[in-house]
Amino acid sequence: MLTPPTEGAEVPEVQVEFQDNRLLIDLCGEYDRNLTQIETALGVQILRRGNQLAVYGPRDAQSRGIEVLGALYHRLESGRPVGPGDIDGELRMTNTPVPPEEGDGDQLEMFRREEVEIKTRKKTVEPRTDAQKAYVKSLFDNELAFGIGPAGTGKTYLAVAVGVSMFIGGYVDRIVLSRPAVEAGEKLGHLPGDMKDKVDPFMQPLYDALNDFLPGKQVTKLIEEKKIEIAPLAFMRGRTLSNAFVVLDEAQNATTMQMKMFLTRLGEGSRMVVTGDRSQVDLPRGVQSGLRDAENLLSGVKGISFNYFTAKDVVRHPLVARIIEAYDAADARKTG
Repeated sequence: MLTPPTEGAEVPEVQVEFQDNRLLIDLCGEYDRNLTQIETALGVQILRRGNQLAVYGPRDAQSRGIEVLGALYHRLESGRPVGPGDIDGELRMTNTPVPPEEGDGDQLEMFRREEVEIKTRKKTVEPRTDAQKAYVKSLFDNELAFGIGPAGTGKTYLAVAVGVSMFIGGYVDRIVLSRPAVEAGEKLGHLPGDMKDKVDPFMQPLYDALNDFLPGKQVTKLIEEKKIEIAPLAFMRGRTLSNAFVVLDEAQNATTMQMKMFLTRLGEGSRMVVTGDRSQVDLPRGVQSGLRDAENLLSGVKGISFNYFTAKDVVRHPLVARIIEAYDAADARKTG
């Protein structure tokens, strides 16, 4: 399908030929908007000629453009759609091969194909960056995994997706999602309603993630049956969480004692994920973040993985990445 540039030759353009014109139309997108997205990201020009695409630009950018076009066309051949997020994911991803692993059966089959997919009831989730891909793999490989980095990098979203996938596959009996009920720099006073009404606003991001992967009625039913639990961190004390997929979100707002309490809840047959952003600590001044303490104490412990994200892994609006970089630069100037 692809005609790569000849090694060592000066090639003004590279021709890429596609066999199925219907798929080529989907690849180009409405008004060629998919091609425009690739052109803008790579600094190339892509012209359509019948069932061929001609790629103009610097040699490295040409090669990368061919890779991206080929990957997206293969995606269409396999019956999967191509949208702006899928293009962004291909543009971010490199061709680093993922070695086959032993141990987790069907769950790791996707890594042997070098295609990382998390299948849930409502959608299939795919990592969009190399860091996300490594993070998802570590969630399957390790009983305890940490995901640390700025907002918008998919730490919690991917963890909940993996939890739903493992629950659907019968690898765990339930999903437990938790967060510290800490106000983000505001004093909200006494909230009205019963206990659920008071804590639900803090847990809403977890509900949002679940509703992305499971039908709403099923989420409600599973919560009623205690197959899915969403609870503040304080409610974890004294429990042993067996045969469960457990996620602690916003872990930077857990104290050292709370973090120790949570980590020691891990029971037989369970997986645990801890996510957090060290730059958004809402604890009172002078109180040590349990996430930072856990990093220092548990680094290098067998069976525990630490995955780190940067502003380059942000998959929200592109402006979010630039905002994070600006704040990081200001913090560096202060500490410098």
